[in-house]
Amino acid sequence: MAGIFIGVDLGGTNVKIGCFDHELKLIAKTSVATQADMGPEAVVNRICETSEKLLAKNGLSADVIEAVGIGAPGPLNPSEGIVIACPNLPLFKDVPLRKMLSDRWGKNVVLENDANAACWGEYVLGVGKDIEDMVFFTLGTGIGGGVVVGGELVKGCCGNAAELGHIIIFPNGRQCNCGQRGCVEAYASASSTAARAAEAVRAGEQSSLKKVLEEKGQITCKDVYEHLAAGDKLAKKITDETAEALAIVCVNMLHTTEPERIVFSGGMIAAGDVLLEGIRHFFKKHVWTLKAESPQICFATLGEDAGIIGAAALARQAQKAGK
Repeated sequence: MAGIFIGVDLGGTNVKIGCFDHELKLIAKTSVATQADMGPEAVVNRICETSEKLLAKNGLSADVIEAVGIGAPGPLNPSEGIVIACPNLPLFKDVPLRKMLSDRWGKNVVLENDANAACWGEYVLGVGKDIEDMVFFTLGTGIGGGVVVGGELVKGCCGNAAELGHIIIFPNGRQCNCGQRGCVEAYASASSTAARAAEAVRAGEQSSLKKVLEEKGQITCKDVYEHLAAGDKLAKKITDETAEALAIVCVNMLHTTEPERIVFSGGMIAAGDVLLEGIRHFFKKHVWTLKAESPQICFATLGEDAGIIGAAALARQAQKAGK
């Protein structure tokens, strides 16, 4: 058979791996624990061994690999193939991840930010496949992003553009884990949505979430949306604030790249239409009135496969370009 492309989505908890043909049709996929505490070399060995087992299970050997794409949390130096640092992979500091994988297999390897890889997957095979300009957000513990302009990923001078979660929307606002204040991530991620609810309950605001906090010692983002569905007023206030923060950053991106589609992905989209309609509502509230604007604000369609699809697609693109 023709050569295949490997797509890897490296996370702090799990590594997802997929094998794809030249048309990006999925041949097989798997997921294993990252075991990041064992260090970069052990993680690379785990990626390679798991990939080889996946290939063997499908009657293939590593010889058929044409190129490998890997999406990793950053910040990165993609042009040099280096993971500079990563909160979820604390032992990964200035790790030459691309070279380590390339040396193991003797194949071309592309390293890209994990959110960019997921964005590219959605652009190539998902909700963005029929357009040229798209903005993409991942909503989870933090907020990641990717931007496609004219059919190309926006990467920036050092390869770390589109850190959309760290756009400041409220100067001198809430402290963000990145060190800045007022980032959209500090207001609209799953963890910050839950944290704001817990803070409000501890401050004495009346809510059915108080019982959750007393019994579990914490409140999750899922709890907040479940209590919203049950009519809790505090949950309504918190989720409105989350939706408004996301709407504000959507307006900012509209005026920056003028996307045809603004796409949300990640675990938080399990909240469903109540989240999406909230973002759309506040977008209309905040967007200018000088001219009509109608970017489509929607959810992603590829789910957890977006990262491995995008990584493989980037590997295929680099191979075709001879890079």
